[in-house]
Amino acid sequence: MIPLKNTNSSAIPRLILNKGREEALKRLHPWVFSGAIAKQDDDIQDGDTVEVVSSRGEFLARGHYHDGSIKVRLLTYEEEAIDVDFWVNKLQNAFQTRNDLLLHDTNCYRLVHGEGDGLPGLVVDIYNGVAVVQAHTIGMHRCLGDISEALKKVLGETLVAVYSKSRDTLPGQYASQSTNEYLFGEVPTPHEVLENGRKFWVNWESGQKTGFFLDQRENRQLLAHYSKGKTVMNAFSYSGGFSVYALSAAAESVLSIDVSGKAMSLCDENIALNDQTDRHHSLTEDVMKWIKTSEETYDIVVLDPPAFAKSLSARHRAVQGYKRLNAESIAKVKPGGLLFTFSCSQVVDRELFYNTVVAACMEVGRKARVLHQLTQGPDHPVNVFHPEGSYLKGLILRID
Repeated sequence: MIPLKNTNSSAIPRLILNKGREEALKRLHPWVFSGAIAKQDDDIQDGDTVEVVSSRGEFLARGHYHDGSIKVRLLTYEEEAIDVDFWVNKLQNAFQTRNDLLLHDTNCYRLVHGEGDGLPGLVVDIYNGVAVVQAHTIGMHRCLGDISEALKKVLGETLVAVYSKSRDTLPGQYASQSTNEYLFGEVPTPHEVLENGRKFWVNWESGQKTGFFLDQRENRQLLAHYSKGKTVMNAFSYSGGFSVYALSAAAESVLSIDVSGKAMSLCDENIALNDQTDRHHSLTEDVMKWIKTSEETYDIVVLDPPAFAKSLSARHRAVQGYKRLNAESIAKVKPGGLLFTFSCSQVVDRELFYNTVVAACMEVGRKARVLHQLTQGPDHPVNVFHPEGSYLKGLILRID
């Protein structure tokens, strides 16, 4: 039996795995589940950095602890300190990866995408010199001071501010004791950014997520490819990303619809920022109700709804919702037109989403062909050992 106290030379609390459960870690999966743990040191607190060892006492990894179904989110498979130098090395690697993407005419991108960059629980988005940081775990939140210092070292003079927007992403009681705040510098919002030559206002203080949906960059560019001379309906438009791209590509007209008046105001501001108001109309309505009653048809319909399900228990209802929404929307596409349809619900996998859209086509009785299968942009990389990180699914269908 391996003693649990006073034998750990690193002074880091330890968790000992059940026999045979180290294989997942050796395959570099970044999570340790509660069922894999045989014993753990006393008095480990949520957010503590812990060491995971095999049943034979072999070092396996270090990460952040949380008393839940996922006990540890792993940060390193080396016996190294989790200090400023650690964060500098991780962030430098993430920055070089984005630099290799050659994002021309773009100053907003995701710098850190959780498990995709070996940093479970951390998101960092860059908006024209401002780093907006989201901690999804207590451990990451406790490290934000060091992360902010590391961002200064990696980004240098190009970094003008670091803003922590973690209150809505942290667990339970801990979140209620946290505040969104600047960790370095301060920049008034909204803040103008550039994406593929298009201009947008971003407000990380009051906007959804970190302020903008960066994961759709390549998909917005693909819409621009198809939009010249077309009539476009952009449903769940939020700040008008797809609308701006379609209009910039000489769409004949674009209708943006969202239930949020605040979102539609931001959409209108982005349309005006790009001098495109003459061919744009905005509508503050419940999308599903409006689509059911409208008799208008369009050359292109874009569906980018919020997540319909955030847990497995809600998946069936979500699938039914996606089916109804897609069926009603397919009916609004002119013969020979296109449907851009997306799901960001992580519990609805790619195959299930595809089959749901097929069922919608069958219900409406329209023939359809898949032209593109879409996902998140390359600045949202997926760790091959953590396929759960591939959350955004999309299809472009030609509707006959």
